[in-house]
Amino acid sequence: MTTLYGWGPMFDLPGPSPYVMKADIQMQMLGAPFTRALAELDSVAKHKAPYVVDDGVLIEDSTFIRMHFERKLGKDLDECLTPAQRGQAWAVERLLEDRLGLIMVCERWLVDANFDKGPSQFFADVPEAMRAQVISEVRGGVAASMKGHGIGRHSREERMLLAERDVGAVAAMLGEGPFLFGAKPTAADAVAYGVLAACGTPFFSTPLVALIDAQPNLRPYLARMEARFVHEAAWPSMAA
Repeated sequence: MTTLYGWGPMFDLPGPSPYVMKADIQMQMLGAPFTRALAELDSVAKHKAPYVVDDGVLIEDSTFIRMHFERKLGKDLDECLTPAQRGQAWAVERLLEDRLGLIMVCERWLVDANFDKGPSQFFADVPEAMRAQVISEVRGGVAASMKGHGIGRHSREERMLLAERDVGAVAAMLGEGPFLFGAKPTAADAVAYGVLAACGTPFFSTPLVALIDAQPNLRPYLARMEARFVHEAAWPSMAA
């Protein structure tokens, strides 16, 4: 039995985490049968989602989840790619997850109005007497992490200049094709969907939405990915 742990629909998205969406789509691409359950971060060492329990074996982190199932099933999500394309796929994955995704985190967690509307929901179960303190500590930790990475040392305007280059680069790679590397979606498309959808949701007030909309090929691309891989009621209710 295989269970993917994460979260279901939030913020007008299939899920609040690009990494959970990525893992979900890549497991579908691999043909790995699995069920979905809500994550309990205190139950795993890295305190992050997604994680998978596969026949009693815990695998944490979306990249290691992919590696585990490719190895187990004898499949390769990038089998149709040339060596050069494999390098490009890894490069775009790192651009999306290690910079554009972090800019999205800054928009959600460090902009007060966006935090109040979105991530504050994660603290609903914290006793009211403690909630403000817990929120302050967690947001402070996120801010410190972003500053330690370096992206949090930039102004919001500077981050958007970088995001514009990142979004434009992905749109240029996609071009007029249905997917990043041709007619068939590959692992990089799962990454791109997760991060670009998270940036482009109009649920939040962020310049990232306009950057996605400025590229005429990106909304149709996201729609194609959703048609293939996003299924209503796939996740249990957050209130379950």
